[in-house]
Amino acid sequence: MAKRTPLRKCVGCGEMIAKKDMLRVIKTKENEIKLDPTGKENGRGAYLHFSRECFEKTVKSKGLERSFKMSIDGAVYKKLGEELMGIEKE
Repeated sequence: MAKRTPLRKCVGCGEMIAKKDMLRVIKTKENEIKLDPTGKENGRGAYLHFSRECFEKTVKSKGLERSFKMSIDGAVYKKLGEELMGIEKE
């Protein structure tokens, strides 16, 4: 029997794709929002495509705020966007 691939929904566009092809964003116990490139850190996770478009849709639709049930400061989004661009270029 083939092993099933875990699917996750992108908070930007809503598309379901394989977990390994997505970027995990976490909320820690200290309510800190950060990227989790390993996918193994502790915290509540939300998933995003590795694309600027999905990130911008997430900011506009407040997708992360809904996922984490809290308001997120614009500075946090700016920092996440910069980190995402760093990962994308690698």
